[in-house]
Amino acid sequence: MILGKVVGTVVTTISHPHYKNRRLLVVQPLGLEGEAPDDDFLALDNTHAGIGDTVLVNREGSGARQVLNNPDACVISVIVGIVDSVYIEHDG
Repeated sequence: MILGKVVGTVVTTISHPHYKNRRLLVVQPLGLEGEAPDDDFLALDNTHAGIGDTVLVNREGSGARQVLNNPDACVISVIVGIVDSVYIEHDG
């Protein structure tokens, strides 16, 4: 699972049948202060997330296919939750 922020949408005129009635969103992974940021990636939306939302993303193909209830889906990343708040406690 990855915590990220939705930073954009992808619009296609033709898409794979497994993506039917679902949006593709651009997600920017969130990390701790001082960590090098990972690259943005695309995720299939399963939650009605929007730009600016903090989301929880399943980035493992088998788990993503289970979320979609489609063992043959050609998908790796699926947004599985919208996060209301994040609290990080630092030791020391």
